[in-house]
Amino acid sequence: MHFVLSTSFSSVADLKQLAIAADDCGWEAMSFSDHVVNPEKITTPYPYTENGERRWQPFTDWPDPWVMIGALASITKNLKFTNNIFVLPMRNPFLVAKAISTAAIISDNRVIPAIGVGWSKDEFELLQQDFHTRGKRADEMIEIMRLLWTGELVEYQGKHYQFPPLEMNPAPSAYIPIWVGGISEAAMRRAARIGDGWVTDLQSSAEILACIAKIQQYRREYGRENTPFSVMATPSDAFTPDAYRRLAEGGVSHILTQPWPFYHGDTQDLAKKIDGIKRYADDYIAVVNN
Repeated sequence: MHFVLSTSFSSVADLKQLAIAADDCGWEAMSFSDHVVNPEKITTPYPYTENGERRWQPFTDWPDPWVMIGALASITKNLKFTNNIFVLPMRNPFLVAKAISTAAIISDNRVIPAIGVGWSKDEFELLQQDFHTRGKRADEMIEIMRLLWTGELVEYQGKHYQFPPLEMNPAPSAYIPIWVGGISEAAMRRAARIGDGWVTDLQSSAEILACIAKIQQYRREYGRENTPFSVMATPSDAFTPDAYRRLAEGGVSHILTQPWPFYHGDTQDLAKKIDGIKRYADDYIAVVNN
């Protein structure tokens, strides 16, 4: 079982020290959430709360994930970097492919992009991307990025994107796995069909395991049941080593969590956050993997 440090709602000023602490004490990876802007008022209800309100406060820090990952990769040795979640179809596929491949090179292949199709129509409109075709475009974008990452002359003729032969270099020296997030049927089928892993929302253990079973069935339908597949889960009701082990038995490979609330509550104190990272490594990571 691997453990991933969530940086959601953390100050950018703290991230370097948090990354160094996680790198030093056995965390597998660090994860970044994604918003380009945070409108004062939203026209699309937030889909992951009962009342449609966002989970964060105004003026929360949302750093660009790939700029941040490139910076933190240069001061860490083993820590990997992923997303929770990166909204792929809100962007241009060439710019995303370039950013991720550059981060992969800088980090010596320590990046695992985890993508979703997004929920905020407001942001899509501000970034001049079509909200209604985001799922189909995401599928094509993943195909395009994998072509570009070969470093060879490639071309593409899809419904939403077309381009003549071209190459993008420098190319990453290893395969970049792509995880797919989301709990809709379309998202789980996308993960099964073209993803190297799946990322849950904040769900109960029972919900997570039910989704994994469904994705495994889809993978069999697509003939992909024997290819490697990861699951990064955020369980709302698993807080003990035994509970994590039960999830591992059901197919969860990574637990995404913030450790400081276990010891200090919802703090913004950097010293307490670092203390939580270190204590969680001793109390949970070491115990689960013993």
